[in-house]
Amino acid sequence: MEYVDVPRSPGVIPHRNSGSLMHSTQTSTASLRSRALRKPLAAAWLALTAMITGTAATINWYVPKAEYSIARNWNERALEGIRMDTPHPPGQARNLFTFSVCMYDAWAAYDPKAVGFVYHGKHTAPDIAAARREAISYAMYRMMLERHAYSRTATNQATANPAFMTALGYDPENVSRDTSTPAGVGNSIYDAVSAYFLEDGSRQTAGTPFPTANPPVAYPDYPVGHPRRYVFVNPQLNPFLHGIDDGSGNSVVDVNQWQRLIVAGSIDQNGFPQNPLQGYLGAQWLWVRTFSLARTDENKPWIDPGPPPFLGTATDAEFKQNLVAVIRASSELTTEDGVVVDISPATIGDNTLGANDGHGYDTNPFTGQPYVPNPTLRGDFTRALTEFWADGPSSETPPGHWNSIANHVSDDMTSFRIGGAGPEVDRLEWDVKLYFTLNAAVFDAGCAAWSVKRFYNGWRPLSAIRYCGGKGQSSDPSLPSYHTNGLPLVPDLIELVTDATVASGRHEGLTPGKIAVRSWPGQPEFPAEQTSGVKWLHAEDWITYQKKTFVTPGFPGYISGHSTFSRAAAEALTGVTGSKWFPNGLGSYKLPSLVNEAGPTQPVTLQWATFYDAADQVGLSRIWGGIHPPADDFAGRRVGSEVGKTAWALVQKYFDGSVTDSPIQLASRPLSDGNVEVRFNAVRGLHYTVHSAPDVNGPYVAGPSSLALEASIASTNAPSDPKKFFRVTSSLNP
Repeated sequence: MEYVDVPRSPGVIPHRNSGSLMHSTQTSTASLRSRALRKPLAAAWLALTAMITGTAATINWYVPKAEYSIARNWNERALEGIRMDTPHPPGQARNLFTFSVCMYDAWAAYDPKAVGFVYHGKHTAPDIAAARREAISYAMYRMMLERHAYSRTATNQATANPAFMTALGYDPENVSRDTSTPAGVGNSIYDAVSAYFLEDGSRQTAGTPFPTANPPVAYPDYPVGHPRRYVFVNPQLNPFLHGIDDGSGNSVVDVNQWQRLIVAGSIDQNGFPQNPLQGYLGAQWLWVRTFSLARTDENKPWIDPGPPPFLGTATDAEFKQNLVAVIRASSELTTEDGVVVDISPATIGDNTLGANDGHGYDTNPFTGQPYVPNPTLRGDFTRALTEFWADGPSSETPPGHWNSIANHVSDDMTSFRIGGAGPEVDRLEWDVKLYFTLNAAVFDAGCAAWSVKRFYNGWRPLSAIRYCGGKGQSSDPSLPSYHTNGLPLVPDLIELVTDATVASGRHEGLTPGKIAVRSWPGQPEFPAEQTSGVKWLHAEDWITYQKKTFVTPGFPGYISGHSTFSRAAAEALTGVTGSKWFPNGLGSYKLPSLVNEAGPTQPVTLQWATFYDAADQVGLSRIWGGIHPPADDFAGRRVGSEVGKTAWALVQKYFDGSVTDSPIQLASRPLSDGNVEVRFNAVRGLHYTVHSAPDVNGPYVAGPSSLALEASIASTNAPSDPKKFFRVTSSLNP
């Protein structure tokens, strides 16, 4: 599989390196057999262009393709919507999962065995394939209207969505809920899915959609005074003021906690102006309901990897070594050192989970031949890798990025078997189940990662390196500028500036007594033509390898969202394809140009043998980018792996219908006030009824049925109630 840079059609003006992903030339005719849409699309192109009045001159909207399944076309439309919006990784993961539920539930509504996640109705039609296409389209259309109301390009989206429906051959004004028709089924599925997600803890309904607010406010934090509202511990940091705690206006109260930035002229990854003072994106995500994860304490992370290392604690040494690792990565962002590395799967990949201990593969398992070496200047590789994964192709953010990868994996497959086994399925069934699996995993990954971020409020390297570097060096008490909270001295990387080193030219222009680090010094004035290289600079001035209008994301570091999303996606793709390997044992992307500065010296071809290898490189890219230390990356990989495996295990039960037979584990315990608590596990979306009796032999009386919104449910029996024996039943409907 090869990704190739081409002129990008959707939405906004692309970054120089953000070409769309093309189909591999290896795509077979067999993989195209079942991709027919309901009507020919030649006239639809003209209709779509004509209907987007006032925007067609500047926006080349995605037009549905006849060779794609209806699910693939809607997925491409969803990715286009992400590219045109302000990035919000957990929010966009939520959107992608919601869209995938709409498509899967509409498909399952016409299947006798599969169980929908939210909508459980069953229907039939003379032409099942046509009914599925129509039901999917109406469910997706209604959901996109709802979610795009909060987009930064809501006006354009509001025009494009009905045009897209018209291009597919459907009437966007059909609001029927008559489930004897496919349109009615689709609209009814939207009703059910929308209601399920509206009160999931994301605070979508607390946002202000366009045109009431411009720009719109989506997913706001809890209001001032609410116990769940995030309170900033540290004052803001201006990364372009020198130093920290040196009287320049920058300060930190607790370096072990996240510090937000204030960046004049701040612009997000998709080019939208931002408030110079960062907020906390997704502060409420600790309390967002997941698909497959379970916990008993709503104020704890869904999966707790333990705390990050902290300065001045038992993990002080680990904290400092993480800073050293980030500084070392920054020192490798240049080609001037002439270092060449082989970035092929012959030498990179095959790590154990949560480590970088792999040495590649002896042979490609599909060809039986050794992987061809891919020698590349290290500085080209590090910069290209960082930029490729920073925004994703066309700035889709990690959840959308992995949807793009999944689409091109599918295009390179010659047969489609869910889990790599069983009967071959058509492309629509494959796409629907692929998106449901993948986006359940990345949605849960967002919930898991952001719950850890909120719980630990972990530091980012920018504040930590500047703070410790400003304190001095912690290696030798006999040397000047010693401080227990200083940076360790490392030859050729972290050094003490002296009169002699300044006079020799090694630390030219720096101040004796301060700590110097060899790092990337920041984006050049003219990034299209200039390259910054690496140089010695004061540790208090260390900067990330990012655009000067961005610097770091607006939320805590620990754990890495990129690492969590990516490992979860890799597990999902491994599950649904039945193999960890990219088709033909090789995935690649050719990146000819950079954004942060000029380069690379030659186009860089990134390569991965397995989905896991690609996911691991995502985590590494954030270290070279200065966004995360290794502790954030490794913990994110471990959490992501558990998330992806858990999601894959559950979606299979929906596919084969066995979710209705999920075992119920029931436990009871007496409470101090005389009550009895009954707790049982549940599957979200199913209905549960608690039956009680005063005697073990019954008779048991059924209580009210309730929809499960959590994976662990507790019910309390009053002390005066003689019923002390319980059983629980589940059903698809009340």
